Amino acid sequence: MSQRPLRTVITLVTAAAASLALSAVPAPAADGPADSKTVRDLTTAYLASVKYLDEKVALADGYVPHQCSSDPAGHGSMGYHYFNESRYGSLDPAKPSALLFEDGKDGKRKLAGVEWIVLDSDQNMKTAKDRPSMFGGHKFDGPMPGHYPGMPIHYDLHVWLWKHNPSGLFNRWNPRVKCPAAPTHPGSAAPTHPGSTSAAHSGSTGMTHSGSSGTVRPAH
Repeated sequence: MSQRPLRTVITLVTAAAASLALSAVPAPAADGPADSKTVRDLTTAYLASVKYLDEKVALADGYVPHQCSSDPAGHGSMGYHYFNESRYGSLDPAKPSALLFEDGKDGKRKLAGVEWIVLDSDQNMKTAKDRPSMFGGHKFDGPMPGHYPGMPIHYDLHVWLWKHNPSGLFNRWNPRVKCPAAPTHPGSAAPTHPGSTSAAHSGSTGMTHSGSSGTVRPAH
């Protein structure tokens, strides 16, 4: 492993320990390290997503781009979701269900985070008995409606491995991620998603997340 990725992994582990110490999920002692399995899983997720720094690799692996998603309440954005339906239900740190990209200054998309998606077993947003968790017991958000036609009610968990989120490593919204006023990237204007009629994911021109409650509503 080259020195740069190694330093980044060490930084990630340190940040993860700090994040977990401040979270409500089983937190380590204030003067102790994060749970070793949690650190191991976060490092696995980080190393598994290194290849997706190249957007072309993400596309080749079946991740489909959707519109940029911002919080109408102003808490930040999630960026562009690249969904891979074949990985829905994954709780494997090495196999995220979605990737989170943002526009870079050079015009290329930059990887900001990763996401896991698990479908709700009874498709009823009033119940949450099957809510999953990962990374030391951190609970998924939801259940919530699908973000594009054909996507079922589901739970999801965002992890900002590639762009610091001052709101927290697992927070849905990242105030440092911005969405453009209008689509500027090929494929961002609602490309057709395998198995669905269109791709109307949360964003400035489609459906917009309402916030931490895990619901979506049409943008006005």
